[in-house]
Amino acid sequence: MNRFYVISKPYGYLSQFTKEVPEHKVLSDLHKFPKDVYPVGRLDRDSEGLLLLTNDKKMNKDLLDPTSKKKKTYWVQVEGIPTNTDLDTLRNGRLTIRVNKKDHKCATAKVKILGTSVELPDRDPPIRTRVAIPTFWIQIELTEGKNRQVRKMFAKIGYPVLRLVRVKIGGISIEGMQSGDVRELTKIEALQALQ
Repeated sequence: MNRFYVISKPYGYLSQFTKEVPEHKVLSDLHKFPKDVYPVGRLDRDSEGLLLLTNDKKMNKDLLDPTSKKKKTYWVQVEGIPTNTDLDTLRNGRLTIRVNKKDHKCATAKVKILGTSVELPDRDPPIRTRVAIPTFWIQIELTEGKNRQVRKMFAKIGYPVLRLVRVKIGGISIEGMQSGDVRELTKIEALQALQ
């Protein structure tokens, strides 16, 4: 039987079940998952938000296929206030980042300004704050997912990422979920991820 889960991954957790050292926080610390369920893609330790898990090999393959152009939406808190010119660099696909020691030309991204705050649970531990430097939230929607891509993109335009939260994959979101929440999806709900 195919099983589907969505996790709101907390900051500091690895997108895996095995602890390489006793101090690691892993997905099995959040919920007792069936043994044959695995994450579809990853979020790095410093990133938070939506992570899908399934034992459906076809869905896993479809979601990870780079030609499928599945939409992933992130809320990104950056240091400083980006200009429209900076954000247009992300929108127009004029940005090249280093991935695995090679240059990667980023695809176009949908970028939207969210403002100085968003509706998210507080992070534990909280982000660093510096009174003299403002922070800003940006929404970015990508159809690719290279290693640490969002962080590299914003660093390249001069805005270090303070907090990165994936809020949506396809038609599935973490709206209403708290950090660390796990919920099982029906097959119909899970298929929304493929939209």
